Amino acid sequence: MISRHAILQFLDRPQVTRFLVAVIILNAVTLGMETSATLKAQAGGLIHFVDQACLAIFVAELAARLYGMGLRFFKSGWNIFDFVIVTISLVPAGAGFSVLRALRILRVLRVISVTPSLRRVIDGLGRALPGMGSVFLLILIICYIAAVIATKLFGQEFPQYFGSLGTTAFTLFQIMTLEGWSGEIVRPVMEVYPYAWAYFVPFILITTFAVLNLIVGQIVSSMQEAASEDEREVALVFETKVLERLAEIERKLDAKG
Repeated sequence: MISRHAILQFLDRPQVTRFLVAVIILNAVTLGMETSATLKAQAGGLIHFVDQACLAIFVAELAARLYGMGLRFFKSGWNIFDFVIVTISLVPAGAGFSVLRALRILRVLRVISVTPSLRRVIDGLGRALPGMGSVFLLILIICYIAAVIATKLFGQEFPQYFGSLGTTAFTLFQIMTLEGWSGEIVRPVMEVYPYAWAYFVPFILITTFAVLNLIVGQIVSSMQEAASEDEREVALVFETKVLERLAEIERKLDAKG
């Protein structure tokens, strides 16, 4: 009988990882083809067969990993993520579960869990969330202050943009994204209020070019920390293996006197 350790070693081989990535990509293509009525009419049987074959491979890989790890399988968030996605794919098409069946495309996300580089990106985003929360709070405070000021300054002449606090907040969000802010909003306002530039220019500089760059910097910093930790873990594993090998050699030498 194949040992659990041998199964895990097989699943962790680079060749197996590359094969799973190829299957995930193939399955993503077939799920996209299902949305075309023409392709489905011409090759519906083949598309369904490929989809079921990909699902069978996912189930087999998940079952093997579950057997190899035992209850330790559920201690990893990525394993739980894979388990939920494959379970959704196994839900029958009928019985009111059509919405869940439509979520089969989520299988594509498995490419994240089987690709270490993509996992590092997600880990970096997760590490950045606490810092990003502080930046988002800062943006909310700035936008709230700016919305109150703009409503009082421009609300009477431009109620469609600054008539209420909610409307102003949405307008400022559009300006912050630089989507049609000049010709649609700011220039018409400046025709009535020539001094309006003194309000909009600092707002754009603070929110779009300063605060949002803080978010980018936070994400980059967190991803670098995640990559550094991965490198340290790899180095520690290598060092442990070397020490174990040296200890084994030393025991053999002692045994020979």
